[in-house]
Parts: sequence; structure tokens; C-alpha cells
Amino acid sequence: MTYPETLDFLYAQLPMFTRIGAAAYKEDLHNTIALCDALGNPQQKFKTIHVAGTNGKGSTSHMLAAILQESGYKTGLYTSPHIKDFGERIRINGQMIDPDFVIDFVESIRELLVTVQPSFFELTVAMAFEYFAKEKVDIAVIETGLGGRLDSTNIIKPVLSVITNIGYDHMNLLGNTLPEIASQKAGIIKKDTPVVIGELLPETMPVFVKEANKKEAPVYFAQSRFITEYLEPTGNLLFCNVKDLDDGSFEKLRLDLNGIYQAKNICTVLMTVEILRKKGYHLPEEKMHTALENVKGLTGLSGRWDILQNRPTIIQDVAHNTDGISLVLQQLKHNYPQSNIHFVLGFVKDKDVEHVLELFPKDAQYYFTNAHIPRALPFSELQQTAASKGLQGNGFDNVNDAIAMAKKNAADNDVIMICGSFFIIGEIEMG
Repeated sequence: MTYPETLDFLYAQLPMFTRIGAAAYKEDLHNTIALCDALGNPQQKFKTIHVAGTNGKGSTSHMLAAILQESGYKTGLYTSPHIKDFGERIRINGQMIDPDFVIDFVESIRELLVTVQPSFFELTVAMAFEYFAKEKVDIAVIETGLGGRLDSTNIIKPVLSVITNIGYDHMNLLGNTLPEIASQKAGIIKKDTPVVIGELLPETMPVFVKEANKKEAPVYFAQSRFITEYLEPTGNLLFCNVKDLDDGSFEKLRLDLNGIYQAKNICTVLMTVEILRKKGYHLPEEKMHTALENVKGLTGLSGRWDILQNRPTIIQDVAHNTDGISLVLQQLKHNYPQSNIHFVLGFVKDKDVEHVLELFPKDAQYYFTNAHIPRALPFSELQQTAASKGLQGNGFDNVNDAIAMAKKNAADNDVIMICGSFFIIGEIEMG
């Protein structure tokens, strides 16, 4: 098979959460264990860092990978979902997985697929582990897909675990309260393995402390060690001064991930870097600074406050739940206080869309759309729900048509903000 044919086979044959939702979610690790056993357990052949969280785990994973890569380590990176190309999920030193490896890997386990019947995610996890082992990476940053305890990635024994934050997302699968969701994320904490907790909440702290104590895992709370005291988005960079509460010193950083929500993630990253240094990893200060200023170039990250055009300003961001959207709205107000905002919105069916829509301003202009996957919320339903919240706008079956109309209506100093779903961003034909 060719590479496109191989991907079509995977999409067609295997249940895929990003397309169909909860029906593809497997509530145990049996399939992943069976696949990796058949492959000789490649996940045991390289070092890993495991990253979970409701928001920020992708950005945090990419920043850590960039720092390790820039410091001279051959670094694997596994993230999901992809935006444009399947290869975005599996990278080494920023380079996407070799298409020939994907073809050969799928062909070699065709019979195993019949026996195990894995989901798309379970297969891609096994594929990533096999690729990283074959290419002999020094270390790989592994982002969980959903949750933690029962996530397919949770068969690794990392040198360090990271939990960025806890918020309301995927409640139909992870629980309806923050402690319930935290309990699932805390499932990545391993015995005698340090864990960094990013954002600290009174409701979730006892969950993490209890799990860490049970596993005899040293626990580090990033917010108790670092705080961001100065934050200024300027052009395509975010300038921030992060204070070390232990000695009062400052890290003056410039990030090319310029969403102000990175203020929380960078504290998590700095805490993680310190622990890695204590474990013997050589991560020089100057290399860390260079990496953070060039994360997108080093690792290929996209979809985080990407400015696609000026006059009018067009921005894309994969924010899709209440926490993520509220931070995007906060930055719009900070960066463009005098501008009219045009929102191009599309969501998937299993998001808490009603609560998300309540966050949006009623005086903006709206363009409702949908991605072309089974899990997408039809634009007509979104339009109707939005109208019940006082948000008025037209509907479009294609995000590019919605953007074209927004551009037609926008003045030069207006802003067009596209958000709500990874899959909406994935179908944009500009940038």
C-alpha cells in the first residue's frame, strides 16, 4: 500500500476517538499491552517523560521536547490529535515519522490487528514506541490522549511524570467533578517516580498527594516554586519574567508560543527542567532559552495562538473547552481592546457547548461552522444553541467559507478568531 492508502486503511478499519468519540474509547490497557508484547515491548528500550492534563499538555510536551532536543538529546515526541498530517503525532527531533515506516509497520501487524482489534489510538501508541526504539532515541516525551489511568500510553515507566492542570473536559468518560477527573489523570503517577503538578487547585491537591504517597512518588507543585510576574505578548513572541520563589531570582524568557495561557505552562516546564537536571540531564540555560524561543520551528507545534494574517488579524487556536476558551477571550481583550472581533466557531458533539458559549461576548460577530468528521456538531445545531445564548451569526458547512465571509465583513483593524476544535483548525486552507 502507499502511505495515503495505509492511512485510509487505519482510519477505516480502526475505531478512532477523534472521529467518532466515546465509542472508540477502551477502558483498559489490554490491547496496548498485547500489541507491545507482540513487538517485544519497545517502550522499555528508551527513557520517557509522561505528560497528562486537561489543557496545556501539548504545549508543555513540545516545550520539553524542544529543550531536550536543543540540549543535544535525540528526542522522540508523541502527541495527539494531529492537525494536518498523521505524522505530526510521532516525531524525532521535530521530524515527522518516516512514511515508509508507517507502511511497513501496518503491513507487518495486519494479522495481529485481526486478533487484537485495537483502536486507532492504541495502534498509533504502539507504532510510536516501536519507531522510537528502532531509531534509538535518548528520551521521548509522551503525551496522554485522554485521562491517564486507562490511557493507552500508560504502560511506560517514565523517569518523570507531569500533570499540567485539571479542568472540565471529557466528563462523559472521566467524571463530573474535578477530583474525579484528577483521579484519572493521577493514574500516570508511578512508584518512586517524581511527578510535577502544574496548576494547583484546592479540590485536586488531596487527590495528587494521596496518589503520590501511595506510590512513594516525590511530588513537586510548580505553582509553589515558580510564578510569572511579568507577561507581555509582543508580535509573535511572549515576553515573561518567571520568579523562583526559593531564591527570588528571575528567568527572563521569550516564548514563540505567545498565548498568555503559556504563563502557567512555563512554570510547569521550569519545574520539570530542574528535576531532570537533578537526574543528570545536561540542560544548559542558554539552550533552554533558545529552545523556548523556537519551539514551533524545533518541534512543528501549531494551533496555539497562530497569527495567520494581518489587516485584518486572523488567529487560529485549538482551544475547545471552558478553561481554554476563557483564556483566549482574555488575551483578545488584552491584545485588541479596541477591535471588533469576528468569531469563527466549530465544536464536536461531546463538548459542553452550552457552558462554553456563555463565555462569548454578545456584541461580536459570529460565523458557525463544522468539521467534516462524524463527531462534529452540525453548524445548524451550534447556531441554534448560540442563538439561545444571545449570539447571532450565519452558518457555514465549510470553515474556509466562514473565514471568507468574515474577511469580507472585517475592517483592517478587526480580528478574526478561529477556535473551538482541533478539527476546524485542521481544515483551514491558509497559514
